[in-house]
Amino acid sequence: MWHDVRALNATASSLVALTVLAGLASGVWWLSQRPMFSLRAVTVESMYGIDLRHVNELTVRNGVIGKIRGNFFTTDLEQVRGTFETVPWVRRATVRREWPNQLVVEVEEHEALGTWGEDGRLLSVKGDVFTANLAEADDDHPLPAFEGPLGTEKEVLARFTELRSLFAPVQLAPLQLTLSDRYAWTVKLDNGMSVALGREQDRDTLKKRVQRLVGVYPQLVARLQEGRIDTIDMRYQNGLALSSAALSVPLDATKPVKAVKKKTTPINKTTKQT
Repeated sequence: MWHDVRALNATASSLVALTVLAGLASGVWWLSQRPMFSLRAVTVESMYGIDLRHVNELTVRNGVIGKIRGNFFTTDLEQVRGTFETVPWVRRATVRREWPNQLVVEVEEHEALGTWGEDGRLLSVKGDVFTANLAEADDDHPLPAFEGPLGTEKEVLARFTELRSLFAPVQLAPLQLTLSDRYAWTVKLDNGMSVALGREQDRDTLKKRVQRLVGVYPQLVARLQEGRIDTIDMRYQNGLALSSAALSVPLDATKPVKAVKKKTTPINKTTKQT
């Protein structure tokens, strides 16, 4: 080898190249550590140009800034993104560098539709369950309440949207929707009435039951006059059962009729509950 001029030249060239690269790497590292590249600002913007309602400078300063490590070159953008996505109300975040010492974070906020379960969590309009300050969520109007088994959030959201449309012809709106562990549906409306819809036998089960109720609801209200319907059970194929404090039934045929509260009256009941 020592007598091979070409090999010696190639080896020397390689060593020189390695030395130069090492020098360049050291220079780049030294330059990257200069104070001018220390992060001076983190700008938070809306991902879709919509004003942010819940994520603000104070939220970012208290919950995120202290967790960011490194400078313009060394900051782990994935770590920053993950940190932002732990902030209340943040559904999704993206992060990019902006020369020479800034980070720009685009944020998509959760939009709360209602509460989920009994532990203070919220359900978003996209079917995500998240944790945030309830007082910030219902500043405009009371939130509907939802409940269901784990993993049914998007199904509950879809049924809620459907029920709002189905009850609209009689000027009623769902305020509470529950899917039990046995997958039976119950909806409470804004007039205080609770409707048991039962389990779905097929994709149109709930729709047919609600449409049947909507069709006879004006007659039920007229029949009770000023009385409020407390509960309606629609788990019958060709009928329903209701209870109301306004219903009156005779206790004894020889005595005057007295009011008995919370009596259930079946109407056209021909089949068993489902």
